[in-house]
Amino acid sequence: MHHENMKAWIVPTLLLASVWVKWAVGLGSYSGQGTPPMYGDYEAQRHWMELTIHLPIRQWYTYDLQYWGLDYPPLTAYVSWLCGIVGSWIDPSWVMLDKSRGIETPGSKVFMRSTVLASDLLVYVPAVVMFTRVWQGTRSSRTQNLALMMLLLQPALILIDFGHFQYNSVMLGFTLLAMNLFVTGQDVLGALCFVLSLGFKQMALYYAPAIGTYLLAKCLYLGPSQGSVLFIRLGIVTVASFVLLFLPFLPPFAPVKGILDPITRIFPFNRGLFEDKVANFWCASNVVLKWKMWIPQGALIRLSTALTAFGFLPAVITLLYSGHKVRIQPSSQDEKVTAQPIQPTPILPLLPYALLTSSLSFFLFSFQVHEKTILVPLLPMTLLLSGAAPDEQTYELGMLMNNVAMFSMWPLLKRDGLGIQYIALLLLWNKLMGYNPFQSRRSYLRLLSTTTYAACFVLHIAEFLLTPPPRLPDIFPVLNVLVSTPVFMLVWLWSIKRGIEVSWALGGLGSRKSTSAMAQKKAPPTMSPSGKLQPFPSDGQPAHPDGEVRSTASDFRSLRGQGMRTTSLGFQARQRTLPRSGSTDIH
Repeated sequence: MHHENMKAWIVPTLLLASVWVKWAVGLGSYSGQGTPPMYGDYEAQRHWMELTIHLPIRQWYTYDLQYWGLDYPPLTAYVSWLCGIVGSWIDPSWVMLDKSRGIETPGSKVFMRSTVLASDLLVYVPAVVMFTRVWQGTRSSRTQNLALMMLLLQPALILIDFGHFQYNSVMLGFTLLAMNLFVTGQDVLGALCFVLSLGFKQMALYYAPAIGTYLLAKCLYLGPSQGSVLFIRLGIVTVASFVLLFLPFLPPFAPVKGILDPITRIFPFNRGLFEDKVANFWCASNVVLKWKMWIPQGALIRLSTALTAFGFLPAVITLLYSGHKVRIQPSSQDEKVTAQPIQPTPILPLLPYALLTSSLSFFLFSFQVHEKTILVPLLPMTLLLSGAAPDEQTYELGMLMNNVAMFSMWPLLKRDGLGIQYIALLLLWNKLMGYNPFQSRRSYLRLLSTTTYAACFVLHIAEFLLTPPPRLPDIFPVLNVLVSTPVFMLVWLWSIKRGIEVSWALGGLGSRKSTSAMAQKKAPPTMSPSGKLQPFPSDGQPAHPDGEVRSTASDFRSLRGQGMRTTSLGFQARQRTLPRSGSTDIH
């Protein structure tokens, strides 16, 4: 009994520990601290609070654009308005229009840090807890708690949100909530959550090709009848949600051209291909090619768009093809049998890989990418990492990407005075994960990891000891880009390869026999004790709507040996506990 009571305290303890770590990081400096006249992201977020509570909505995206003009979607503006109202109740001097610019009083700092923590606790933390329960519901509570700890203490997100100062956890939390709702079959609510993610920060567009294609693939999977109904419902909810978010900028509340005010601020194509040194294709290749010198900006935008689309196209094709291949094809006489398809959808394990492919293609090839944007592909990679065993390829790549992502943001964190927090969180997180990149296990991936970490370490030492030559003042940021970019390119290629492998194992690639409801009669869905449909059968065979066994579990042991967890593909070993209804595993 005592042991069971102690187990009940694990999750609350992890939550409190994460709050303590985040608040401790927040005690340090932040973006633009003490650097007038523009300061930094901290001042931008505070300025938006004063702007939204003192000006009419029509002026939010047009007022004094030279001083941190609002350039995020409307949901960020509404949240800023709410925070500004609360702040003005506590101390009006914190959010006085124009007069409070650059305010850095102790009370205002505590308030600003508290708004980040509150938004994190309201959106991101519940989404993470739900993820460990619905995506990893077949695994032990210990494994779920380890995944929870990994996600709550992810160092990159903590340093950017609670150190540098932003609200990325809200955007990421809404996206993760959408993924969770897709598992439970609540696709319309999931679509709504993703619209909220897009409405909070435009960086969520990095996920849009994967999310949109997954929902379209599910419509294909459900067949013409049910799929058409779902497609219409998704379309209505998505359009209605965007209309509500932008309603103050649409007729009759604003002129016809009023919608251009937020749109032109949210998508600033006139800023150029890139500004800072970011670990993506453009900055890395610009060392040699000097893109801006021989290609006009308009052509660069078109080239960037084409490369980005090419980058996420494999994920789109894989999802659509798999949804089509495993689709339900009911016969007229057995329509009732297939009226309630098994949840979650068989193609669901493809979603994390598609999100990783899509977001990395945007990060590597798209327009106006910032170093902080690496947080977007880090989410799906860390979700996959949370379900991987230490001897698997996913684990090694996941740890490598997380650590290199931290390294790629070093120039930004150094400017913010977050060097101690950078080192402390890196060491803490790797220690808690039990990760040692220099252990004796030999593989090409481990050799790559060791070489990369050695290069990072050498660059840090060189930057600490040496002064850049006058002719090459940016030598260390450029070398940082050249070390980090190949790692992100490798993960992008790996995500494409893994998505194809998972699709093939699901039966989405290759030959397919015609499906029918009669086949489902011969192999009815597994039922839980509560009478709910199980997400996957517990007999070690794949769950297909036609009841056809395309491959046995033993046929996929080689895949597991290559680092692919077969439970993420809809398989379970016979000795494992029956999965909870509405849960699935990813790897």
